[in-house]
Amino acid sequence: MAVLPIYTDGSPVLRQKAQPLTKITDATIQFILDMFETMRKANGIGLAANQVGVLQRIIVVDISEVEGYEEMKPAAYINPKVIAERDKLVMEEGCLSVPNIRDEVERAETILLRYRDSNFKIVETELSGLPARVVLHEIDHLDGILFVDRLSPDKKEAHMEELRKIRIGEVDVDYPVVTAPNAAV
Repeated sequence: MAVLPIYTDGSPVLRQKAQPLTKITDATIQFILDMFETMRKANGIGLAANQVGVLQRIIVVDISEVEGYEEMKPAAYINPKVIAERDKLVMEEGCLSVPNIRDEVERAETILLRYRDSNFKIVETELSGLPARVVLHEIDHLDGILFVDRLSPDKKEAHMEELRKIRIGEVDVDYPVVTAPNAAV
């Protein structure tokens, strides 16, 4: 497995919409394994394919290290689509592509999700709480949306200096990144 560099805010690939997969290949499976390795190296709990420069509708989630979710198995979601959602919950979020910024975001508390698994079989499942939040955050990435886009103007303003630094490539993290000044346009 390989650790892939994570693109940071300001990189054009993060603002592009990812495309659905039409089949699974050995290369797709290897890419998913690399995504898991990358996410774990960065101490993340979710990662979208476009965060590592690939415009495909793939996300990976592993919250098994989070207290209360030890029994939840790591999962890859291919072509994920929210079919229904209910209730709203405000929780703090962060993002590997927007490092060192955390703030509260309102999202659905419970979702009905349709996706393809690593065998390309269609699955429907209901997720609530943290699993739903992580999946919604990662689906936003696939649609070119960052969590900071969901902040109120006042909250976004409070992070403007940090965001400016990220966008000009001043990023201090313990995982490989591609910063906006170095990202291909």
